[in-house]
Amino acid sequence: NNVINTGTEFTKEGTLSFITPTDSVIRTIDIEIAETDAERNQGLMHRRSMGFGRGMLFLFDRADESGFWMKNTPMPLDIVFVGPDSQVVSIAKRTTPFSEETIYPAAPKQFVVEVRAGFADRFGIEEGTRIRWQRASE
Repeated sequence: NNVINTGTEFTKEGTLSFITPTDSVIRTIDIEIAETDAERNQGLMHRRSMGFGRGMLFLFDRADESGFWMKNTPMPLDIVFVGPDSQVVSIAKRTTPFSEETIYPAAPKQFVVEVRAGFADRFGIEEGTRIRWQRASE
Protein backbone atom coordinates (compact mmCIF):
# COMPACT_ATOMS: atom_id res chain seq x y z
CA ASN A 1 0.00 0.00 0.00
CA ASN A 2 2.27 2.78 -1.28
CA VAL A 3 -0.50 5.14 -2.25
CA ILE A 4 0.27 8.67 -1.14
CA ASN A 5 -2.83 10.30 0.24
CA THR A 6 -2.80 13.69 -1.44
CA GLY A 7 -6.41 14.41 -0.54
CA THR A 8 -7.95 15.23 2.74
CA GLU A 9 -9.75 11.95 3.34
CA PHE A 10 -8.70 9.95 6.38
CA THR A 11 -7.31 6.50 5.61
CA LYS A 12 -6.94 4.20 8.62
CA GLU A 13 -3.48 2.63 8.46
CA GLY A 14 -3.23 1.46 12.06
CA THR A 15 -4.12 2.10 15.67
CA LEU A 16 -2.21 3.82 18.44
CA SER A 17 -2.76 3.69 22.19
CA PHE A 18 -1.60 6.19 24.77
CA ILE A 19 -0.54 4.27 27.88
CA THR A 20 0.06 5.29 31.51
CA PRO A 21 3.33 4.47 33.31
CA THR A 22 1.39 1.64 35.04
CA ASP A 23 0.44 0.16 31.63
CA SER A 24 -3.22 1.19 31.53
CA VAL A 25 -4.59 2.28 28.16
CA ILE A 26 -5.70 5.92 28.33
CA ARG A 27 -7.11 6.20 24.81
CA THR A 28 -6.77 4.34 21.51
CA ILE A 29 -7.11 6.16 18.20
CA ASP A 30 -7.10 5.27 14.51
CA ILE A 31 -4.01 6.59 12.77
CA GLU A 32 -2.58 7.39 9.40
CA ILE A 33 1.15 6.67 9.21
CA ALA A 34 3.59 9.13 7.67
CA GLU A 35 6.88 7.34 7.09
CA THR A 36 8.29 8.67 3.81
CA ASP A 37 9.65 12.19 3.32
CA ALA A 38 6.68 12.99 1.06
CA GLU A 39 4.14 11.75 3.60
CA ARG A 40 5.89 13.54 6.47
CA ASN A 41 6.05 16.78 4.49
CA GLN A 42 2.34 16.51 3.61
CA GLY A 43 1.29 15.62 7.14
CA LEU A 44 -2.15 16.98 7.93
CA MET A 45 -1.92 19.91 5.50
CA HIS A 46 -5.26 21.10 4.14
CA ARG A 47 -7.29 19.01 6.61
CA ARG A 48 -10.09 21.09 8.05
CA SER A 49 -11.27 18.83 10.85
CA MET A 50 -10.44 15.63 12.68
CA GLY A 51 -12.26 13.89 15.50
CA PHE A 52 -10.71 12.93 18.83
CA GLY A 53 -10.63 9.30 17.63
CA ARG A 54 -8.08 9.96 14.89
CA GLY A 55 -4.53 11.13 14.44
CA MET A 56 -1.36 10.86 12.41
CA LEU A 57 1.80 9.04 13.46
CA PHE A 58 5.09 10.25 12.00
CA LEU A 59 7.91 7.70 11.97
CA PHE A 60 11.57 8.69 11.75
CA ASP A 61 14.60 6.46 11.17
CA ARG A 62 16.42 7.85 14.20
CA ALA A 63 15.87 10.25 17.06
CA ASP A 64 16.66 13.91 16.43
CA GLU A 65 15.51 17.35 17.56
CA SER A 66 14.06 18.55 14.27
CA GLY A 67 10.85 20.52 14.59
CA PHE A 68 7.43 20.70 13.02
CA TRP A 69 5.38 23.57 11.65
CA MET A 70 1.76 24.26 10.77
CA LYS A 71 2.22 25.55 7.21
CA ASN A 72 -0.94 24.95 5.13
CA THR A 73 -2.64 23.31 8.13
CA PRO A 74 -5.99 24.99 8.83
CA MET A 75 -6.88 23.26 12.11
CA PRO A 76 -5.11 23.64 15.46
CA LEU A 77 -3.34 20.51 16.68
CA ASP A 78 -1.66 19.03 19.71
CA ILE A 79 1.75 17.82 18.52
CA VAL A 80 3.02 15.00 20.74
CA PHE A 81 6.78 14.41 20.51
CA VAL A 82 7.82 10.86 21.50
CA GLY A 83 11.32 9.58 22.19
CA PRO A 84 12.87 6.34 20.89
CA ASP A 85 11.71 4.58 24.09
CA SER A 86 8.07 5.37 23.15
CA GLN A 87 7.72 7.91 26.00
CA VAL A 88 6.28 11.37 25.41
CA VAL A 89 9.08 13.95 25.75
CA SER A 90 6.95 17.06 25.17
CA ILE A 91 3.63 18.27 23.80
CA ALA A 92 2.96 21.42 21.80
CA LYS A 93 -0.67 22.12 22.68
CA ARG A 94 -3.18 23.98 20.51
CA THR A 95 -0.78 24.97 17.75
CA THR A 96 -1.57 27.99 15.59
CA PRO A 97 -3.12 27.13 12.21
CA PHE A 98 -1.03 28.12 9.17
CA SER A 99 1.93 29.22 11.34
CA GLU A 100 5.36 28.83 9.76
CA GLU A 101 7.07 29.05 13.15
CA THR A 102 8.98 25.86 13.91
CA ILE A 103 7.96 23.94 17.02
CA TYR A 104 10.78 21.89 18.55
CA PRO A 105 10.63 18.92 20.93
CA ALA A 106 12.07 19.31 24.44
CA ALA A 107 14.29 16.26 23.85
CA PRO A 108 15.17 14.07 20.85
CA LYS A 109 12.09 12.50 19.29
CA GLN A 110 11.73 9.50 17.01
CA PHE A 111 7.94 9.54 16.71
CA VAL A 112 5.41 12.35 16.53
CA VAL A 113 1.67 12.02 16.97
CA GLU A 114 -0.56 14.80 15.70
CA VAL A 115 -4.04 14.92 17.18
CA ARG A 116 -6.87 17.44 17.38
CA ALA A 117 -6.14 20.45 19.61
CA GLY A 118 -7.32 19.81 23.16
CA PHE A 119 -6.70 16.05 22.96
CA ALA A 120 -3.80 16.03 25.44
CA ASP A 121 -5.74 17.99 28.06
CA ARG A 122 -8.98 16.08 27.52
CA PHE A 123 -7.37 12.64 27.93
CA GLY A 124 -4.53 13.50 30.33
CA ILE A 125 -1.66 12.85 27.91
CA GLU A 126 1.58 14.20 29.42
CA GLU A 127 5.32 13.74 29.53
CA GLY A 128 6.03 10.15 30.52
CA THR A 129 2.89 8.79 28.84
CA ARG A 130 3.92 6.04 26.41
CA ILE A 131 2.61 5.09 22.99
CA ARG A 132 2.05 1.63 21.52
CA TRP A 133 0.98 1.31 17.91
CA GLN A 134 0.38 -1.25 15.21
CA ARG A 135 -0.35 -1.25 11.53
CA ALA A 136 -3.78 -2.29 10.32
CA SER A 137 -3.72 -5.81 8.94
CA GLU A 138 -3.34 -5.63 5.17
